[in-house]
Amino acid sequence: MSDKLRFFFLTVEEQAPIIDDITTSNPLLDENGQFNDVPTAFNNIIEYLDSLQLVEKFMEKLPTIIIAVLLVVIGYFLSRLARKLVVKAMKARKVDPSVYNFIKRIVSVAINFVFIMSAASMFINVSSLLAAVGAAGVTAGLGLQSTVAQFASGIQILMNHPFKTGDFVELNGVSGSVADIRFMNTVITTPDNKRIVIPNSHITTNHIINYSAENKRRVDFTFSISYSDNIEKAKAVIKEVALSNENVLKDPLPEVYVGSHEASSINLTARVWCKVDKYWDVYFAMQEAVKIALDKNGICIPFNQLDVHIINK
Repeated sequence: MSDKLRFFFLTVEEQAPIIDDITTSNPLLDENGQFNDVPTAFNNIIEYLDSLQLVEKFMEKLPTIIIAVLLVVIGYFLSRLARKLVVKAMKARKVDPSVYNFIKRIVSVAINFVFIMSAASMFINVSSLLAAVGAAGVTAGLGLQSTVAQFASGIQILMNHPFKTGDFVELNGVSGSVADIRFMNTVITTPDNKRIVIPNSHITTNHIINYSAENKRRVDFTFSISYSDNIEKAKAVIKEVALSNENVLKDPLPEVYVGSHEASSINLTARVWCKVDKYWDVYFAMQEAVKIALDKNGICIPFNQLDVHIINK
């Protein structure tokens, strides 16, 4: 039982000495337990403070306080310097800019934490404080498992960089350009300008398709011609259209093959290569230009044909 709680279980005679002691030691009260006048109370407070020898104790601790303050200040400036050096090193290694803020904060917090703990160790026992913080961290981690998983997935993406800001990717069934890579999620901007936020844990546990990983990409087409048309002529027309497009690469050269024989047509498969950022330009331009060129050369794109037999009974 605490001393304060035990006081209430004492008899009046047993409480009296304690009350007298409190009354006599209180600079605001006189010997009768009444409030002193202001000048007397003020003088009593000054005498009481002098008896505590606060100035002498402060002067004894002053060198330690100065060293502790210097440690905190040095840690602050060192953390700022370290952040600049880390960013400079990452830029030299061409690391994704999305990683900059994360690494800067980690380095800054780590350095400041070390110096603050060093300063605090001059006044308190930091080992018990660290143990308490560790226990609290474990408890919080158990309650925030999903959040921790998201954070860990974000670190995995930032460290392994399967894609970077600006890449055109397909993540969790969503296609678009990577707008931002965050600790908890990744922001995708779709071709029709919708912003989609995908949790990082969904990304790391599914397939990642990065269309921008290489500097060039193949565009595949299927063009149909009728069985009565000249296949070699149609192939030559398609190749000529492809080579006339300035966005189509000449190495490797465009290729056109007979892809399949369908019920109403022969399907020609065309494969051309282009720079990654010119994919859709080539795709749409070829679709239009090939149709125009086939029409000019008398090569038709057939409709589905259906034979109907009428039985007259």
